[in-house]
Amino acid sequence: MSGAAPPTLRDLARDAGATWEGAHPLDVLRWAHDVFGPGLVVASSMGDEVLVHLAGRAAPGVDVLFLDTGYHFPETIGTRDAYAATTPITVRTVLPRQTVAEQDAEHGPRLHERRPDLCCALRKVEPLERGLSPYSAWATGMRREDAPTRTDIPVVGWDERRAKVKLNPLAAWTQADVDAYAEEHGILLNPLRQIGYTSIGCAPCTRPVAPGEDARAGRWSGQDKTECGLHL
Repeated sequence: MSGAAPPTLRDLARDAGATWEGAHPLDVLRWAHDVFGPGLVVASSMGDEVLVHLAGRAAPGVDVLFLDTGYHFPETIGTRDAYAATTPITVRTVLPRQTVAEQDAEHGPRLHERRPDLCCALRKVEPLERGLSPYSAWATGMRREDAPTRTDIPVVGWDERRAKVKLNPLAAWTQADVDAYAEEHGILLNPLRQIGYTSIGCAPCTRPVAPGEDARAGRWSGQDKTECGLHL
C-alpha cells in the first residue's frame, strides 16, 4: 500500500497561513527563507522600504525584484540603488519588453492616460510574470489597511494565478506599526514621502495625498482604477 501523498505547496501555504497569522513579519520572512531558500523572492516597488529592510535582516542575500516601468520617479530609482548598495539583498531589476518609446510607437503616446489597465499590463504585470517564474514563493509589502480590496489578505497564502506561495508579512501592520519600525531602525525612506506621497507608483499616475485623504488616493487619481493588476 502506498503512503500518503506528500504535501503540496498549496497545502503548505494553507497550513502556514494559520500558523503565522499574528506573527512578527521578521519571523514570517525567516520561516520563508528557511523553507524556500533561493526559491523565495521579495517584490518591491521601493515604496515599501520597511519590507526591504526586514527582508535584509531575515534573509541576507535574498533576491528583491524591482519592476523598472520606465515611468518611475528619480527618487524611486535612487531608493532602489541605495538599498542595493547598503542592504544585504540582491536587487533584480526587470524591464518591460518594450521601452516607453517603443510602446508609444505601437500604442500611441500617454497610454497610461487613455488605457491605464493596458499600460499596467505591459509595464508591470507581464514583467512580474517573467520575474517571478524561477521562484516558488514571493513576498509583498501589502497591508490590510491599504485599501478595501486588501482587507482580507493572508499573511501566508496561495497565489492561484501563478501557482506559488504568496507572503504578505506586513498584512496586519497598521501605518503606525510601519512608522514605528522605520523610526526605531532609522529606515532609509523614499524622499517622496517628505512631500506627501503616501503610496508611490509611476510618476504620471501618482500625486501627493492631501491631509485627510485615503493613503492611496494619489494613485490613478480621477480614474476608475485602484489596482495595477499585480495582486489580482
